[in-house]
Formats: sequence, C-alpha cells, structure tokens
Amino acid sequence: MEFTTGGRLEVRITPSDVGRRVSVRSLTAAGEPRGRFTDTLGILTSWTGGVLRITRRDGEQVEIEEASMVAGKVVPRTPARRRGLPAADVVELVTVAARGWPPVESEQLGGWTLRAAGGFTSRANSVLVLDDPGLPLQAALERVTAWYGERGLPARVQIAAEKDAILAGRLRERGWTAERHALIQVGALAPLADREPDERVLLHRAPDEQWVSLYNRADDGGLSDAARKVLAGGPSVWFATVLDEDGSPVAIGRCVVDGRWAGFAAIEVAPRRRRQGLAQAVTGELARAALAEGASAAYLQVERDNAAARALYERLGFADHHAYFYLRAPQD
Repeated sequence: MEFTTGGRLEVRITPSDVGRRVSVRSLTAAGEPRGRFTDTLGILTSWTGGVLRITRRDGEQVEIEEASMVAGKVVPRTPARRRGLPAADVVELVTVAARGWPPVESEQLGGWTLRAAGGFTSRANSVLVLDDPGLPLQAALERVTAWYGERGLPARVQIAAEKDAILAGRLRERGWTAERHALIQVGALAPLADREPDERVLLHRAPDEQWVSLYNRADDGGLSDAARKVLAGGPSVWFATVLDEDGSPVAIGRCVVDGRWAGFAAIEVAPRRRRQGLAQAVTGELARAALAEGASAAYLQVERDNAAARALYERLGFADHHAYFYLRAPQD
C-alpha cells in the first residue's frame, strides 16, 4: 500500500473520515520507533479517546492507538468485478439472498425488515438491514426486541461486515454480541454445469421425505411447517437428490433461481459416500436447471470456520464476496 508523498509517510485521515474505507499503517507498540509495521484495511468505525476502531472485510474489529499511527489514507472500495466472477455489490447480493431464503412472516421498519420463521435458521429470524430504520436507533431496537419477544425469539440483526460497520459498533456498545460468522461466495454458473448430465440426480420442486432425511437441519421429527415454507420459498426453487442402490439418499442440494442469480444451499453428502464427486453432480444438475431459466451467476452462504465446505466450494469455482454475521440482543 502506498502511503507516501514525496517519499514521506503521511497520516491523511481524520475523525471526520469515520464511516469510510481506510488503510492505516501502525507500529505494533506505540513509542517504539523500531517496532514492526502493521497494515490494516477496512471501515473506520470510530475514532474516540485516541483509539481508532477499524472493521475488516471478515468482520474482525481492530483497535489502533492514535499515537501508534505512522500513515493512513482513505481508499476506494474494492471493485465488485474480479476476473471470472460475477459483478455485484453487497446490497444486491444481500437482497437476492434474502428473497431466496424467505421468512414465514415479516414487518417493515423503515429500511429494516424484521423476519421470523419459528426459529428455523438465523437468516430467516433476524433483521435485514438495507437502509435507515426511520426511527432513532434506540427506539428502533426497542421495537425489534419487542417484536421478536412476542414470538418467543431472541432479537438478532444480520450485519454485512463492512457495509454495516457503523451500526455494528453502535450495537456492540449497547451489549449486543456477535455470533454465526459466515461468508457469501460467488461464482460463474455455466462452469458448474459443464459436465455430462448425471441421471442419478433427481430434481423436484419440494423437499420430499428422502431429501429431508439427509438434511442436517432436520431433527428426528423431520421439518417443522415453518422450515418447509422457508425451504420451498423463493422465486423458483429446485431440490436435488441422489439415491443409493437401496433407495436411501446419499446426496442432496437446493437451488433458488432469481433473475440472473442462482443461490445454492444444503449441499450435503452422506459420510460414507463423500469424496466421490456427488456434490459436484448435484450442483451440476441444479446449475443446468438454473441456466435453463436464464440465470448466469451463482452464490452461496457458508460458515467462516467450515474449512471442508469452503475447500469444496473453492474447487467448484466460488470465491469470497463479503463476510456477514449476527448481533444478538443482550438477555435480561
């Protein structure tokens, strides 16, 4: 990163740059002229009491003492387009992903959407933030907490790491705690289907009992009505199943088609049949169905610490687009 003007390191940011994307170079310990340099890139969330707080793309918050800064500048956001990957900004992807995993009930609060689905997944039971709530923050949070309390659910807000960095900082100050760190990844759709058709993969429009029996979010009693509504919701939903010779399911997947986007989820393979190409077969046939409906780009959501899933998706051509997580209201 270039911080110099005429060969001199310069600090070219001020507290007025809070909310902007910055790059800061600092010493590992203030007052040590020969200390090691550390570069930090992200959203400047706050600058108070001589301490800068910067939120990185993965959601991690970094605190830097003002006295340790040796250089800093405002930098433009990373271009959305990367070679071979579909172009999209965070708001577009967050909106599409929300439509592809719809709640059972929702309520608008300005630019916030309160979503609930009987507790089935954090995505369908959290506040989606697209704009200002139209109320002072404290009043908005009181409404959110009451709304989820009426449904016997904890209040959660879904946070896109950089986009919502300022809001996240204000919620943390109020005692809200982070959980469920995840990533949205994107990839080109056509390469997923660039393989011979696989007749083992059965496509259907609703999650049947064989599909449900392999789904890791189902319990011994199967799926709740709310869970089935979430899974079957969305503009155009496909489910894929591969059956073993005895008729038991060994691989499943879900894909929702929404305009140019195809969103993949629930790609699961029975432990005894892993590393046999079944995940690729499932995604390939789902991609083929999505291409036939006019989609051209793919996305999926994966937990940040799920190394096995991330390795699989990297092999399939997906790459990280942005990080997100949830902030949960403090318990009484």
